[in-house]
Amino acid sequence: MGGCAPGFGAELRRRRKAVGLSLTELSAMLHYSKGYLSKIENEKKAPSPELARRCDSVLGADGALLVLAPGRRSYLRRRVRDDAAGEGLTGGYRLPDAAHPAARRDEAGCVPLGPGATVTTLAAVGLAAQHDRTAAGFQAMFIQLRRLGMTISPALVLPILAAQIKVLRELASAADGSPRRRLLLLAARYAEYAGWMAQEAGDDRAAGWWTDMAVGFATAAGDRDLAAYALVRHALIALYRHDACRTVALARRAQSHRDVAPRVLGLAAQREAQGHALAGDYDDCQRALERARGLLTVAGPDGSGLPVLGSSAVANTVGMVTAWCLYDLGRPQQAVDMLQQELARVPATAARARTRFAVRLSMARAAVGDLDGSCATAAGALATAAIVDSATIRLDLRDLARVFARWPRHPAVAALSPQLGGVRNRPAPGR
Repeated sequence: MGGCAPGFGAELRRRRKAVGLSLTELSAMLHYSKGYLSKIENEKKAPSPELARRCDSVLGADGALLVLAPGRRSYLRRRVRDDAAGEGLTGGYRLPDAAHPAARRDEAGCVPLGPGATVTTLAAVGLAAQHDRTAAGFQAMFIQLRRLGMTISPALVLPILAAQIKVLRELASAADGSPRRRLLLLAARYAEYAGWMAQEAGDDRAAGWWTDMAVGFATAAGDRDLAAYALVRHALIALYRHDACRTVALARRAQSHRDVAPRVLGLAAQREAQGHALAGDYDDCQRALERARGLLTVAGPDGSGLPVLGSSAVANTVGMVTAWCLYDLGRPQQAVDMLQQELARVPATAARARTRFAVRLSMARAAVGDLDGSCATAAGALATAAIVDSATIRLDLRDLARVFARWPRHPAVAALSPQLGGVRNRPAPGR
């Protein structure tokens, strides 16, 4: 037999016959060829995650087919192996400790920014007494940069962030006590956001580097939340690589941290839910979502006075995450209903978030057969996708293009294809 997980093909055939569908009829409903589905049923081909979701949805299997899909089986094998080894799904990732370059201080007591960086003693120019006022200015600037990052290319925001991080590092080297701590915490927030912008620019390696640097700044300031949140950010990278097991592993490790703000724990539980959904694990996904909902409902300010970690554009992140989990779990109609509701709440100024979730709504609409609605939603998203220039949105657009490829003669699909191809195939900056 081929690479198909034993049982999927046989169960697909059994359920198809149980509802009285011929292979030809199922082929028409799924928009996959009869010959290809025959190979799936005979276990000569492995189903893609998209096909497994569609089969599960069309046949009303309520997750029973998803459980047998190859990715889910691999996820279960790794989970059993890791739990048996007592690793708790750590995924092999380790945060920087005191010996890590990102967590060390230089001779001035400040975290190094990188090779070649030098320390400037700002006290010599009379700025030491103004640290509090300066920190407030940098915080206001950070809020504006996050707003800017919602609407333009991340490649344009990154150099500004890097410059401000260097200045904050130098300011912190000349400060003591609480002013120094506040400046380091601000530098940590800037660096964490730089990590997100790097991922949006298509550079996962740089995203990890900036995120680890943020942990170093926060550690020097005595902050524990960012160390846990860094795991949530690394889990997002794993999620976009379709690695369900590693996504869950990192998210669970983030939740194992003690004395961490409820918001960070809630965001970690959300990420865990996404990993479970990617693997087709409905029950564990729902448990993680319920945990996230409880934590984020009670989460208040972390006491630092800094902008919140995580999205500042989406008020109900659990709702958005739940909607996309439902899509991954083969429940596209429920995903459509929730995405429509939650997308209406995202402000027009949050162009990046609106584009991302509009693309996902388009995919969910296509999955329920609403091609005209799917194409109309996608057309609106494509109008801003080129402006926000997001590598992660381009990944979703490639998935959407694969969905549309099954209906090449549909008028709305044919009209949209050239525009869709132009945006999704745009190379990442610097590549």
